[in-house]
Amino acid sequence: MRGPTPIPQQTKPPPIFPTENKDIRRTRNFAMQPPTIPHTIDGYQVDKEFNRCMFCHARTRTQETGAIPVSITHYQDRNGNMLADVSPRRYFCTQCHVAQAEAKPLIGNNFVDVEQLLQRRPGVLGSTK
Repeated sequence: MRGPTPIPQQTKPPPIFPTENKDIRRTRNFAMQPPTIPHTIDGYQVDKEFNRCMFCHARTRTQETGAIPVSITHYQDRNGNMLADVSPRRYFCTQCHVAQAEAKPLIGNNFVDVEQLLQRRPGVLGSTK
């Protein structure tokens, strides 16, 4: 990613691409993958004082806002106990959830979804060929 730039020198950072704002839910590539954020979050306050995501995605607000409620797992502590509010370890949404941009990958990727992999291999349990 540095290209021919020597280690001691700074590289020019790539441009920041505009965030998608399509409000379309993307397919997840693996079980338990955190969903991506289908809208811009520029300027959202997410700190110990306020979480702008929960303004729409809190279970008590979703009927009014039309947003998808956060998963019930976000209301559990690490021992599986249910909490009245979002668990502190799940409070900072962008630790796991990311907004999307139409940007060329920095590094090539040949990831294959497990469903596609099973379809390619005849004789494997669950294979359709």
